[in-house]
Amino acid sequence: MLHELIIPIKLAARSIRSNLGRTAVSLLGIVIGVASVILVLAFGSGVKGYIVSQVSSFGTDIMEIEVKVPKVNKMSAANAAGQVGGTQITTFKLKDAEAVGKLPNVSAWYAMIISQQIVSYQNKNKQTMLLGVTPGVTDVDQQTIVADGTMFSESDDSGLQQVAVLGSEVKTDFFGDQEAVGQNIKVKGQTYRVIGVLAPRGGAGMFNFDNTVYLPLQTMQKKLSGMDYIQSAIFKLKDMELLDLTLLQATDIMRGQHHINNPDDDDFAVNSIQEVLDILNNVFLYVNILLVALTSISLIVGGVGIMNVMYVTVTERTFEIGLKKAIGAKNGNILAQFLFEAVFITLLGGIIGLVIGFVIAQVGQIAVARFGFALTFPVTWSAAAIGIGFSAAAGIVFGYFPARQASRLTPIEALRKE
Repeated sequence: MLHELIIPIKLAARSIRSNLGRTAVSLLGIVIGVASVILVLAFGSGVKGYIVSQVSSFGTDIMEIEVKVPKVNKMSAANAAGQVGGTQITTFKLKDAEAVGKLPNVSAWYAMIISQQIVSYQNKNKQTMLLGVTPGVTDVDQQTIVADGTMFSESDDSGLQQVAVLGSEVKTDFFGDQEAVGQNIKVKGQTYRVIGVLAPRGGAGMFNFDNTVYLPLQTMQKKLSGMDYIQSAIFKLKDMELLDLTLLQATDIMRGQHHINNPDDDDFAVNSIQEVLDILNNVFLYVNILLVALTSISLIVGGVGIMNVMYVTVTERTFEIGLKKAIGAKNGNILAQFLFEAVFITLLGGIIGLVIGFVIAQVGQIAVARFGFALTFPVTWSAAAIGIGFSAAAGIVFGYFPARQASRLTPIEALRKE
């Protein structure tokens, strides 16, 4: 049995070596297809990992309430388009966040608004993001770390004190190595005293936390933005086992605060980080499946090329087939030889494609690192198995028909061809 398996393998390998040029042409489509599959899975995994890490950086025990356009789903494109298009929801108030913050499963919370302004120090001007937050931000967001000075207090917020905490980049641009705490900066022509500097944090997506100035929420509302509402509120939960219950309780409180009876009229959305992570995982799963399906088209093209080459090979070696059958070779022996030959070609192409995909993924990882993005493009064992498996399947599927044709030739018909 083993002998019958080894002989077709040796004959297939000998045939491939004797037609290297034809083999190389046959390999091309498979190499491109497998390399494409490897790259799609590696890049998809890298981008997913990056986005998930950015979302998770806020903590996984987080619940968020943000404004939403009524009558549309909170995760819908209509909601995003409505807010980007200028629809302003002004019903979310600080008192709403305070009410939710009293839930027994909430350990800390903060409310937030955001805008962009020119901030200046002496003759230096800098475009920065302004974050108006309540003092609980350092309790909820573990990455908001005060490296020098202090964060503003509840009394600073309620007393509308003009104090500021600088992101590390703002501090460096304005003060360099000098002490920033105690200095004064200008925001929209108003003087704000620097009371703290944050530790370097980096960015989350397109948002650079280091190029940010933190101000007391109510100071920013009443002295800079002229708004009496908030845009979002973040809550740190004590027990994630009670997440679903807490989400329902927060929703009920918000509807009571806003006198909403019909859920379709909700002008807010209650989300959890875990919910966002689940959505991201599902989105990337479907995107990867779609992209792999599209890139597999090149594998099909490569498989058709191998089938054509194998048909030519069968035609050229008709006399050889007849001679083997005349001296006792069975149909199964001929079928196995040509089928092994096709599978060998596709497996070789799969291995080469895997290597090329790995190299390109590593080059891409180095390239994006130069632009400051900490992305990795891992070529996992599952991706390698999918690539090699696809190539082997292409060899079996597209090599079977030429091999079957060769195995069905009768000795007399084959010898007559010569």
